[in-house]
Amino acid sequence: MSSQRAEAAQLLNMELANIQDAVTQLNIRGPTLAFHNVHYSVSVPPMVPFKGGKEKEVLRDVSGIMKPGMNAILGPTGSGKTSLLDVLAGWKDPKGLKSGQIFMDGKLVDSNIHRCSAYVVQEDILTGTLSVRENLQFSANLRLPQSKHSSAEKAAKVDAVIQELGLQDCADTKIGTEFLRGVSGGEKKRCSIGMELITSPSLIFLDEPTTGLDANTANAIMQLLHQLSRKGRTVIFSIHQPRYSIFRLLDHLTLMNKGEIIFAGPAREATAYFNSIGYQCEQFNNPLDFFLDVISGEVIQSQTKEDFGSKSSFSSSSSLDKSPLSRYYLQSSFYQELQEELKSLRSSENHPYEVTLSKATYVTSFIHQLYVVSCRNVKQLLRNPQTSFGQILLGAIFSVLVGLIYYQIPDTMPEALQNRLGAFFFTVLTQIFGNLSAVELFIYDRKLFIHESARNYYRTSAYFLAKVFADLLPNRIFPVLLFSSISYFMMGLKPDAIAFFLYVLSLSLTNLAAVSLAFLVSASVNSFAVANLLIALPYVFMMVFGGFLVNLNSMLNWLSWIKWISIYRYGMNALTINELTGLTFHLNSTRILGEMYMEQQEIDYSTWGFWENHLALLCLTKGHQADATHQFHWVMGCKLNQLVQKRN
Repeated sequence: MSSQRAEAAQLLNMELANIQDAVTQLNIRGPTLAFHNVHYSVSVPPMVPFKGGKEKEVLRDVSGIMKPGMNAILGPTGSGKTSLLDVLAGWKDPKGLKSGQIFMDGKLVDSNIHRCSAYVVQEDILTGTLSVRENLQFSANLRLPQSKHSSAEKAAKVDAVIQELGLQDCADTKIGTEFLRGVSGGEKKRCSIGMELITSPSLIFLDEPTTGLDANTANAIMQLLHQLSRKGRTVIFSIHQPRYSIFRLLDHLTLMNKGEIIFAGPAREATAYFNSIGYQCEQFNNPLDFFLDVISGEVIQSQTKEDFGSKSSFSSSSSLDKSPLSRYYLQSSFYQELQEELKSLRSSENHPYEVTLSKATYVTSFIHQLYVVSCRNVKQLLRNPQTSFGQILLGAIFSVLVGLIYYQIPDTMPEALQNRLGAFFFTVLTQIFGNLSAVELFIYDRKLFIHESARNYYRTSAYFLAKVFADLLPNRIFPVLLFSSISYFMMGLKPDAIAFFLYVLSLSLTNLAAVSLAFLVSASVNSFAVANLLIALPYVFMMVFGGFLVNLNSMLNWLSWIKWISIYRYGMNALTINELTGLTFHLNSTRILGEMYMEQQEIDYSTWGFWENHLALLCLTKGHQADATHQFHWVMGCKLNQLVQKRN
């Protein structure tokens, strides 16, 4: 009797909850997303080179309807739940979509679904040195049209999102980095959701929103999503083994296994469905854990009802290749009701669902994007100044070191000429190898760039130029000025103001040429180890064949071309011409002109010859910069295309 009373009480509570949810649904105005016979496959690389790869079915003719409210996609690892989520959100490679139709409110959808939807990825990709409010403000400044929203309206929108997500207490707290303690995991997830809510989407996709969170935090995040779903939004998310309190929040549940749907219907009716086909859920067992146990085969099936027929009836069905759980679902009333609803939504013509990678559209101008991204970069530098301090400290140490080694170089031979040339060589060497930190410029934030660029925050060119401009002044130009001011006077070079400024100019152009080459490498690879290797090789070759360590006249002809791209050669020649022109050395009672050495080395010390080296350094800088821009565009374009191909 007690067990019967408990079951009756449980049924009563479920009925009351259903009535309450039905009343709540009347106030929901979110879109309805339906999909019919979606088949998606990917190409698997061959195990043996030069052999054709195989096609792997990820989704096998799946159909369903995601109504306003909380729609969960549940399944074990590799079941295809994330792939289904990505297909619905339009984040899959269109080449893998073999067939299917997707409707939103009865109309076929295309890539324009991104305009009214938001996608929250599993990993929280945010700028760690900015606060919660500043991250949301960054999203608002770039994703809300300038013509329709003023600065005050954007700030009000940010405040409204903070209020809606319950982030008031941590709104001005930094997100946090590996060196800076910031907000908690739950607050970071809320901020990630807020970055997408800025555009007021009516359709929200989330990939594993509870991953990496403790039970209480995960429950709080799901409570937040439940509140959002009751404010006119359709929330669709994949989830893995949530707690029972989360299960009670679900309106619609889709269970998947090996690319097939084995149940799709109201979440509260799922347990009764599995009980009807012979899988009994034990009392006090979490239904979602029970469903996963059924999929994995850990729950033994008892005698099924006659409504589903004998197992032999499956042999005459049209779904012989389906799994038993999938075949049960195809014969259930849930599937039949689904087909009836899909018939009313499908158009009369059989249009295939197509996702096109259309040209990105931006709601803000290039200048505005450049300004907003540059402001963020400046804030990052001010709040994480280790690199800038390191470059300034390195420049100061190198300048003092060179100044002490070559302190007050005399005018008597042979020390006068030998020490000056040695000082110039080490000066150029420090300016080139002292900027190896530039290779991290586009590697450190690459994941952030791909995430933001895929959502049309800004143009690739705006991001590239903003990063370069923010890096040059504090990390490249100022250390050169400090180095020049200390080393020039400690070495006792030509006491002439024009000569000093030309010395600064020569070192600055040498520095920029080396930095631009580092930018090119940084834009081409995504690993620090590979970047350091690739940047060291050209630096060494330029040093060896720059004319100081090897006599270029006696060098093999097939290697002589390297001197024309050597930063060392142009930097050394510029410093040598600036210092030795008009300078007289003494060897006992003999006067030796600096021009005599340059003539012997075939260095053109004329006015044109001097500026020719600066022009060459400027051309190398522009050439490397242009190549870096082109390479960054190309590599990032490939990354963005791969983003929709590798989310399997």
